[in-house]
Amino acid sequence: MTVTTPQPRTTIPAPTSSLRPRTRETAEDAGWLELTEAVREAGQYPTRAEADHVTRTVLAALGGHVTGDERVALAQALPPEAGRLIASQIPAAHPLTAREFVDAVATHIEGSTPATARWDVSSVLSVLSTHLGETLTTDVLAQLPAGYALLFGRAELAAAA
Repeated sequence: MTVTTPQPRTTIPAPTSSLRPRTRETAEDAGWLELTEAVREAGQYPTRAEADHVTRTVLAALGGHVTGDERVALAQALPPEAGRLIASQIPAAHPLTAREFVDAVATHIEGSTPATARWDVSSVLSVLSTHLGETLTTDVLAQLPAGYALLFGRAELAAAA
C-alpha cells in the first residue's frame, strides 16, 4: 500500500485581466458613465468628456436649488457621483428663475450662449427626469419656480384664471 502525502497548496494570484470581478468603485463608475452617455446621446455631444462636463455643471447648479427631503431623494436616486454633486452644493439664498438658472449655467461652460446653455440644461434635466421617474420629478419641480418644467422635458400648464 502506497501512502501519498498531500502537497502544500500554492496561492493563485488574483487575475490581473479585465475579467476580474467588478468592485464597488467600478460599479459606481458604471452608473455615472450610463448617465453621461444618456446625456451625450440626448444632447448630441461629440465626446463623452463634453457630456461629462455639461452634466457636472448642470447637476452642481441644480444641487443648490433643491432642498429638504427632495434633495435627499434626488441624490439617492442618482448614481453616487451625481448624488455627491447634488448633495455637496450650498443651498441658494434665493431660487433662480429658469432663465436665470440657464444664464448661470452658461457662465460655467466655455463658449456658451443663452441658446446653447438652454440646450445643455435641457439635455441633462430631461435625462434626469427619465431617470428619476414621474413622482420624484414632480416633487423636484414643485420646489422650483415656474418655467423649469420645460427644462425637464415636460409641458408646463398654467392654471386657468
